[in-house]
Amino acid sequence: MSTLDLFADEPPMGTEMIGPQSVVLRGHALPCVPSLLAALERVMVGAPLRHLVTPGGFTMSVAMTNCGTLGWTSDRRGYRYSGVDPLNGRPWPAMPAAFLQFARDAAAAAGFGGFVPDACLINQYLPGNRLSLHQDRDERDLDAPIVSVSLGMAAIFLFGGLARSDKPARVVLQHGDVLVWGGVDRLRHHGVLPLKDQPHPLLGGRRINLTFRKAG
Repeated sequence: MSTLDLFADEPPMGTEMIGPQSVVLRGHALPCVPSLLAALERVMVGAPLRHLVTPGGFTMSVAMTNCGTLGWTSDRRGYRYSGVDPLNGRPWPAMPAAFLQFARDAAAAAGFGGFVPDACLINQYLPGNRLSLHQDRDERDLDAPIVSVSLGMAAIFLFGGLARSDKPARVVLQHGDVLVWGGVDRLRHHGVLPLKDQPHPLLGGRRINLTFRKAG
């Protein structure tokens, strides 16, 4: 069943459809924030945040790390998934049970049942950080959705089309919002506008984004 069919009559309260198979679940993560943040702290002990280098030699402003069987990384050799953390040569921290259960439940709430992610990309944005429009196409399984959780400061998410030239919509993502997209929308371009300096009561001057994917 597609998300479009699931919400053919009227979307559930707190659900905002931004595409045929793209949904913002407003505040969906709020009840789980304590468990998600506790699990996140444990992950970052084993795999600290770092600033990756692009194939063109530029250092990314957004700090990131990973957990799960696979982790996304970048250097002068290109963008790719790897089973080991290049900083220490060890496997990435296992995906916490709280992460896995949340991602599966959020995907199901958006109409994508059976989602089992094997990678969670963890991004930390500070004021002024941005993410250029891009497609997520390094994953082998493009049939699986992407589940993106916003924690901390608000961000303006750019959600474009399948062509980079398509004008993107601007979607405000607040603390606890969850964005899920897949199916016909899976390869839409997306990004984040420069983050405004509006500290959050819990996380202060940062935004944490957890992005769950089926990469392998």
